[in-house]
Amino acid sequence: MTNPLLDTSSLPRFDEIQPEHVLPAIRKVIEDNRAQLDVLLNSGAAPGIDALVAPVEHMDHELGRVWSPVNHLQSVLGSAEWREAYKQALPLLTEYGTEISQNVDLQRAYAQVSKNLPADASEASRSAVDHALRDFHLAGVDLESAAKDRFKAIMQQLAEVQADFEHNVLDATDAWTLPITDADNLIGLPEGLLARAADDAKKASLDGWLLSLDYPTYDAVLKHAESRDLREAMYRGWVTRGSDQGRDPKWDNSEAIEKILALRHEAANLVGFSSYAEYSLATKMADSPAEVVGFLRELAAHSRPAAERELAELTEFAGMHLEAWDIAFWLEKFKQDRYSISNEELRAYFPAKTVKEGLFELASQLYGVELSVDPDVATWHKDVRYFSVSQDGELLGGFYTDLYARSGKRAGAWIDECVTRQQLNGYSTLPVGYLVCNFEPPNDAGVSLLTHDEVVTLFHEFGHMLHHLLTRVDFPSVAGVNGVPWDAIELPSQFMENFAWSYEVLTRCSSHHEYKQSLPRDLFDKLENSRHAGAALAMLRQIELGLFDFLVHSDYNPDAPVPVLQVLAEVRDEVALVKHPAINRLPHAFSHIFAGGYAAGYYSYKWAEVLAADAFSAFEEAGIFDQATAQRFRHEILEVGGSRDIMDAYIAFRGRKPTVDALLRRTGIEV
Repeated sequence: MTNPLLDTSSLPRFDEIQPEHVLPAIRKVIEDNRAQLDVLLNSGAAPGIDALVAPVEHMDHELGRVWSPVNHLQSVLGSAEWREAYKQALPLLTEYGTEISQNVDLQRAYAQVSKNLPADASEASRSAVDHALRDFHLAGVDLESAAKDRFKAIMQQLAEVQADFEHNVLDATDAWTLPITDADNLIGLPEGLLARAADDAKKASLDGWLLSLDYPTYDAVLKHAESRDLREAMYRGWVTRGSDQGRDPKWDNSEAIEKILALRHEAANLVGFSSYAEYSLATKMADSPAEVVGFLRELAAHSRPAAERELAELTEFAGMHLEAWDIAFWLEKFKQDRYSISNEELRAYFPAKTVKEGLFELASQLYGVELSVDPDVATWHKDVRYFSVSQDGELLGGFYTDLYARSGKRAGAWIDECVTRQQLNGYSTLPVGYLVCNFEPPNDAGVSLLTHDEVVTLFHEFGHMLHHLLTRVDFPSVAGVNGVPWDAIELPSQFMENFAWSYEVLTRCSSHHEYKQSLPRDLFDKLENSRHAGAALAMLRQIELGLFDFLVHSDYNPDAPVPVLQVLAEVRDEVALVKHPAINRLPHAFSHIFAGGYAAGYYSYKWAEVLAADAFSAFEEAGIFDQATAQRFRHEILEVGGSRDIMDAYIAFRGRKPTVDALLRRTGIEV
């Protein structure tokens, strides 16, 4: 076998895969799948789970295994060759995906399977069929020929424009630098950041320091730089990425945003929905746009009085009017003054390696799993590690960690599937995932220190990974995170965040990088006391993002589209307290909704946070390491994937429906 991408017998051969392998591999798998589907639909055999559904699931699984490394590498390597290979393959995949989902013969065969499912059919098989039938409809299987062709063309265009959007954000971020020659402008910044900035300046043959726009640098400057001018410069760089206000108009996403919204709206209309928001909710827990908007506005009403108090207190403390680039800095100062705590003081106790080991120990205690590094697995970068996950001698799966920021790597933190679990018709694969973050790179001593916020981020992403790894569902389409309503997908991740606020957990995740002491109790108490500082303002910020996302999709009018910046301004007038300058171009780098899977779904973070807070309160009632509660959460939530109605699954775990009370208590908004 000369093309390593086509070898799905083991983990991806990252030491051999090259961009030139992509198109031949994708073409080959699609060609094989088309031929196999033709045989299935013309065999004359009565369609059933084993005769039809399992083979189709396996075909999708194989294509996913070949595409996953491609999609992943173009996100983490920043290579022009990988990006080009990705963009060339996208139209092939989009065309094939739409072709399959609009295949009337296949849809009718699935309908026949559904009609003839035996009473004792497994929940997973029933869900796999039901989800497929729903997705056929959402992809326009019922449309006339011309409308089908138009839907297919829209999907092609969307794939291309969304990829361009993400690449513009990445290029604009990587191209932005700020040279500094006066050390006074850098007062307050962490030593690790300064050392990296000095090294970057030297590499660029410049004197002094060179600041980049990776998130760890941006976050540190906004929180710690005494120079207000420096904070403003970084803020302006960050909020103008990919826009007409950025440093180079070639990365302006304005036109891409308008195209994306128009295409999504047209696609939704074609299949019978009045807006893309309605279309989006067809696969979510929320029943209607009104319910989502009402939920966000109710949360805003609960949060606003507390947020007003926070901002007034912060303004009085600062003794000045606060601009958008002042809030994080003065909140950090406020915490130091009020609670004698700072992110930098905490950072010394959280080496990334120690945090990771403590997190893995927590997973072992809760769920009985063992995680061990496998140094022999090929990876794409020297910082990447691979971990095997097992229990009682049984291998459950594995995952890669890629934790540190570098040029060309997509910003943010996420997990993705490398391999999905499958146990069908003799095919057996275990789940494998990618866990990606953008923490400060290790220093010369090999140490990367995390803020507590970054500790929470790692716990969050690992919650997603556990959801992927611990599934016991055999059908890939509803295994792990697949088939889970998007507004519930954040439940396991936000649930895990709560453990990062436990002293018992943090003592295992901490070790001072010089003195090797775990986090002292008094320092944790200060952290705990500061937990609610700025929480209501942060809540309003997330509501602002969720409401903007939902309204640009629910209220879109193709005959007279309202500019997205006007929608944003109206949302901010309604819910935001912190005022942003006119140059702010939040939508232009909002990859979650314009390039990712959160379109008309960003509200999911808050929706799922209600579930997560309520779920964690069960652990608080029983003891956070309580085995019976942990096993119930694993069995009812983590193992079932999309094979079960999520509210039924939640009630089976909690004994009742969730309430918003736990979230409001946990954030200190209502006691």
